[in-house]
Amino acid sequence: MPQLFPPVANTIARASLVAAVVLPAAVLMAGTAISRAPYNTKVDVPLDQPIPFSHKHHVEELGLDCRFCHTSVETSSKAGLPPTHTCMSCHSQIWTNSPLLQPLRDSWQKGEPLQWNLVNSPPDFVYFDHSIHVAKGIGCTECHGPVHEMQITYKAKAFTMAFCLECHRQPEKFIRPREEVMNIRYVRPKDQLRMGEKLVKEYGIKKKQLTDCSICHR
Repeated sequence: MPQLFPPVANTIARASLVAAVVLPAAVLMAGTAISRAPYNTKVDVPLDQPIPFSHKHHVEELGLDCRFCHTSVETSSKAGLPPTHTCMSCHSQIWTNSPLLQPLRDSWQKGEPLQWNLVNSPPDFVYFDHSIHVAKGIGCTECHGPVHEMQITYKAKAFTMAFCLECHRQPEKFIRPREEVMNIRYVRPKDQLRMGEKLVKEYGIKKKQLTDCSICHR
């Protein structure tokens, strides 16, 4: 009986089997890499702003507290952006002729708010409340990174589901005393886990509920 398939058919069959396994894995890995790339996550990518605001200057050098500008961070789901009159409480007296602050002066004169581009904004399908995180001892730098070192503000963390779950599963690794929440130079103690477990109980954090879907998706 004559041979139906040429010898090369075996090679093609083996290559097809390998491709059937390798290609889906390669596509999955490529998709994961693309989804985590700065192009998509915007991590470490500064956004254009109407004014090149420097947290390093205002926080690190001048010593302003986060709440001086983000006044609703302890009471609202949103930290809040400073209204023009907050900025003008200082800049009506200093840097009054700086070209960089012309948009601020225009905003003040016209009574129109500055249009800041949000650096950290959760997607529409995620519910996030700043006030509950502050009340439960999660410091600003845990999510926003070393903002006090930023000349131009950028997103420091990707805010992926995995990032949030790391803390929600083990809050004792990240929690700090409430009085240290705004401390930009806070360093976790060597006995963080022991202290964290104590604070989790003291602050009434229900760990078993933190990974419920409805906590973040409502």
